[in-house]
Amino acid sequence: MAPSIDSAARPLVVDDRGNALACFSRGTESVAPGDAPMPLALMALWHNGKILMVFDRFRQSWELPGGMIEPGETPRQAAVCELMEETGQQPDGPPQFVGYAGFVLERGLRAEYGALFTGRTTTPRIFRLNDEISSCHWWDMREPLRGRLQPLDAYLARLTQGPVSR
Repeated sequence: MAPSIDSAARPLVVDDRGNALACFSRGTESVAPGDAPMPLALMALWHNGKILMVFDRFRQSWELPGGMIEPGETPRQAAVCELMEETGQQPDGPPQFVGYAGFVLERGLRAEYGALFTGRTTTPRIFRLNDEISSCHWWDMREPLRGRLQPLDAYLARLTQGPVSR
């Protein structure tokens, strides 16, 4: 069964701008939600027990790598493409589907989904500054990050810590 965003339900987490992670479903990748658009895909990349976070220049916050799904692209392809574009990193193998995150954004004015994937790398590549991302950091999820941490992304990152069930 596909997840459903219920904007009246208690959210899992809310950020300081009123954006909420309303629901998360570990369902099947082939059963996408249909009650709101799914414009984005996110990637949780792990290396030696640390997750890769990026500092977005525009939102001024630490986030998971990810972005918009382009026309003709699958969410999986978008997650890998955005990871490469933003960080220069690639997972060692095909990423695993984790689930669908349902967001209620702009203080309840817009609902949308994001597909969450995870992967690992044994050989991190050098990060090069770009127009969107000013920094990358392998985060152990305990240390404080310098600057604003997007709590929605931190919550999703934690969901990828353990084994992903199929």
